[in-house]
Amino acid sequence: MNDQWFTLRQFTQARIAQGRAGCSLPTSALLDFQLAHARARDAVNQAWDVASFAGGVDKLGLESLILATPVVSREQYLQRPDLGRRLAQSSRESLATRASQIIDIALIVSNGLSSTAVDAHGLALLQTVLAVYTERGLRIGPICLVANARVALADEIGALLNARLAVIIVGERPGLSAADSLGMYLTYAPKPGNTDAERNCISNIRPPAGLSFSAAAIKMAYLSEQALRCGFSGVALKDDMPGRLTETGDVALQKCKIGSESAL
Repeated sequence: MNDQWFTLRQFTQARIAQGRAGCSLPTSALLDFQLAHARARDAVNQAWDVASFAGGVDKLGLESLILATPVVSREQYLQRPDLGRRLAQSSRESLATRASQIIDIALIVSNGLSSTAVDAHGLALLQTVLAVYTERGLRIGPICLVANARVALADEIGALLNARLAVIIVGERPGLSAADSLGMYLTYAPKPGNTDAERNCISNIRPPAGLSFSAAAIKMAYLSEQALRCGFSGVALKDDMPGRLTETGDVALQKCKIGSESAL
């Protein structure tokens, strides 16, 4: 069959050129769709074992804090987005005792809308981001682990930690081509009430099919330094990172990883 759509399939994960059986999809295409739909539902509904993730953070020699939102179930998380945007009172009180520390970045990890993504990629991405930040001399606070959080919760955590920047690693809403994608959001001068226009986002972090950990970490470090230099983030902060920095950054990152692995 001389159909150009079949040639284009090699360039995208979108469901194009599926073929047909009579007036319907072929059985293989239908089963693939149903499998992708099931994986997306599982990613959303699965609870996150935050204690196990905290154990992985501890093995990296890092301090972690397990915090909570008022959300009591995944069903409530989906139905009440507002509850995922604020801390439970006990967690708020715990962070308030640490406001005297001087840090550049409050780093948060949450399962968000995909526990699958955090389980698959969260720890490796966190380690890579920390290696790049450390190489640049940026001061990081305790790693805050919060199940069932929304992106805006980083504002409250960053404000309570008196951080100059808040960065949250969060599971993205799964689609029918990716159920394991992570996103990172950066906010300068975090405080409750910030809008989404004041954030920068790096999306589709899920090697090998999406953005690599190193590319995402180098990009986030560059945006972080630019935000600290300019005094703002969001739509006003343009991504003008020269391409050469990715290549040189990859080399530096490998040296950072070698050093961190030998220290463990």
